[in-house]
Amino acid sequence: MRSSILLLFALLFLASSACAQRSGPIGERQADRAEDQFNKSVPPPSRQRQTIDFAKLRVDAGELASLAQSIPPAVDQTTKGILPKDLDQKLKRIEKLAKQLRSQIDH
Repeated sequence: MRSSILLLFALLFLASSACAQRSGPIGERQADRAEDQFNKSVPPPSRQRQTIDFAKLRVDAGELASLAQSIPPAVDQTTKGILPKDLDQKLKRIEKLAKQLRSQIDH
């Protein structure tokens, strides 16, 4: 008899804790539902494709290739203790051109 009463209390406790977890503040649940409804009604943003200027892409790619070819001889000079003045500028220009080309191609 004692064990059945303990079992009954344990079941009641488990059932009440399950109900307490499921139900939260009413306002919070309503806010969640309203947010879900809003998200369903708002269309996703449309990405407009930018027009790609292929002539500029070719010019930038050619400049990038030319600059890249000039780097190995400049690095060879640094191994001999000579630091070319324009090496840093060339590397920065390469970086800038690469970023521009990536952004134009990705969009």
